[in-house]
Amino acid sequence: MDTIVYPGVKETVYRETMPNGLEVYVLPKEGFQKTYATFSTRYGSVDNTFTVGDGDYIRVPDGIAHFLEHKMFEEPAGDIFSTFASQGASANAFTSFDRTVYLFSATQQIDENLNTLIDFVQHPYFTEENVEKEKGIIEQEINMYKDNPDWRVYFGLIDAMYHNHPVHIDIAGTVESIRRIDKDTLYRCYETFYHPSNMLLFVVGGVKAEQVMALVRDNQARKSFPETGEIRRKFEPEPASVKNPRLSLKLPVSLPKCMFGFKEKELPGTAGELLRREAATKLMLETLFGASSELYQSLYDDNLISDSFGSEYNASMDYAFSVIGGETRDPDELLARVRAAVDEALRKGLDPAAFERTRRKRVGGYLRMLNSPESIANEFTRYRFRGGDLFKLLELYESIALEEANARLRAHFDWDQMAVSVVRKDQA
Repeated sequence: MDTIVYPGVKETVYRETMPNGLEVYVLPKEGFQKTYATFSTRYGSVDNTFTVGDGDYIRVPDGIAHFLEHKMFEEPAGDIFSTFASQGASANAFTSFDRTVYLFSATQQIDENLNTLIDFVQHPYFTEENVEKEKGIIEQEINMYKDNPDWRVYFGLIDAMYHNHPVHIDIAGTVESIRRIDKDTLYRCYETFYHPSNMLLFVVGGVKAEQVMALVRDNQARKSFPETGEIRRKFEPEPASVKNPRLSLKLPVSLPKCMFGFKEKELPGTAGELLRREAATKLMLETLFGASSELYQSLYDDNLISDSFGSEYNASMDYAFSVIGGETRDPDELLARVRAAVDEALRKGLDPAAFERTRRKRVGGYLRMLNSPESIANEFTRYRFRGGDLFKLLELYESIALEEANARLRAHFDWDQMAVSVVRKDQA
């Protein structure tokens, strides 16, 4: 068991790789009653074309990672949620673009809940009957999101940006794609991506590291897993341009929703470059669009935005884009005002005082996050899967100067790379 000390944030993380390749990290938090655990696989909605080793690539139906997440909770004896509940734990799971995460939080019976978490994720149970039944459930979920304006405007924007990359496909897939999912394909995806060597267990809270490691060692020693090769993913070439500069949709909304963003033309070459670019871009976006910015206040005072307005930045080695926007009474006026403000920032650079204020705010938010087991667990896995380290983020933020944020401003805001997604009120 390795010990990793982070003096800057006063945290100590314990790490061990099991003989089968499973990475285990434990962060004891003295005085914390709650324990939070995540069991994650490097497998998300974009992983729809892949192979193992030197085998032929296969293309699986869109939405299968999310479908698989749903099916994992079903056991021959019943629903695993009831087992967690009987042990005083709250359990959940989610699928994102690049990972699937199973989790629980509890203040008691931690050993029992850890074994339950590991065991059910490592014990798939798919039958033709339960797969067919799940299709109906997920179809309802897909149709529900079709009527959700926030979901539609967000994925409408990503779809407007990307021609080929599967990041533009809804995480749940489509009704048509999930109908093509069968038991054998689920097992193929499970056996590929749920091998321990592709997974990470993270435990944080009122636990002792050696006790957790001993439990995991014992649990994994009772199981056998076949040898596996390297997972290779395949993506179609993606043009640098946006697919559609503007998408518009009508739904029953009280106010229009407008999201716009910029698709990066150039992607980072290394994990270190990716993480630094992400941090610098987030600082830049918050300086421009955050709630304490002059632009935000003027738009709010003129009733052009509500407190739903915000920005985010999504980046990986294969795609990167910003998302900005929210509710607005006039999408076109909002876009014109934002463009004028961004053009001024491109001429003059970011305001130094505003940038420093934003950096201090983000550092403060990061330090507060370290008091939340839930946030730590979810963010740790995200950074680890991308080759980074959550606990080095403080020194990263402190090292980014105004000049670097201005460089990101100039590189990111290319008006030819902007896409807009609008949901307007259906007058019918």
